[in-house]
Amino acid sequence: MKYLRYVAIIIALVGLISCNNNSEKDAEAITASKVKKAENEAIPEMSIYNLPSHWTTQNGEEIELKDLQGKVVVMVMIYTTCKAACPRLVADMRNIEKQVPEEKKDDVQYVFVSIDPETDTPERLKAFSKENEMEDEKWLFLRGTEADTREFAAVLAVNYKEISPMDFSHSNIISVFDQRGEMVHQQEGLGVDNKETIAAIIELAK
Repeated sequence: MKYLRYVAIIIALVGLISCNNNSEKDAEAITASKVKKAENEAIPEMSIYNLPSHWTTQNGEEIELKDLQGKVVVMVMIYTTCKAACPRLVADMRNIEKQVPEEKKDDVQYVFVSIDPETDTPERLKAFSKENEMEDEKWLFLRGTEADTREFAAVLAVNYKEISPMDFSHSNIISVFDQRGEMVHQQEGLGVDNKETIAAIIELAK
């Protein structure tokens, strides 16, 4: 009888070990599945994160647009020496930011892209951010090459033309992108009703 009891205990222990091993294997399988799913979630075809362009921030850091993944991006193209439309666009961006609920503010990135990279050096962009009290991380200023700037403007449907060395004629468009870089909304004009823009941002933000 003692022998049979020992056998029963050994069988029970083997079964317990087997169950533990299966649980570990199940956990590993679930983790692997999640990793594989994340890897398979490719950037959408129409995402701006597919663009190979490189940009320099107001802090002199080199980034790619795909570095902005994971946040709602509100973007506008301006140039710092503009004295007409651009100050209004800056005010519109500030107005939009103020209306986003506090609990969603960390999920939104506001980006200004220069259409005059020759003048708008990182140093100039940094000074511009200070002048406009936009030094928090939520405000990002970018400059690229002439070619990358022109390509990106075409993607945003922003037209611009140099009138003189310090003056450009340009579209006044604010664009909203989701966390994967797909455009979901555009606001055109200066000082326009931004209710739809705010609604789009709030709906997207986590």
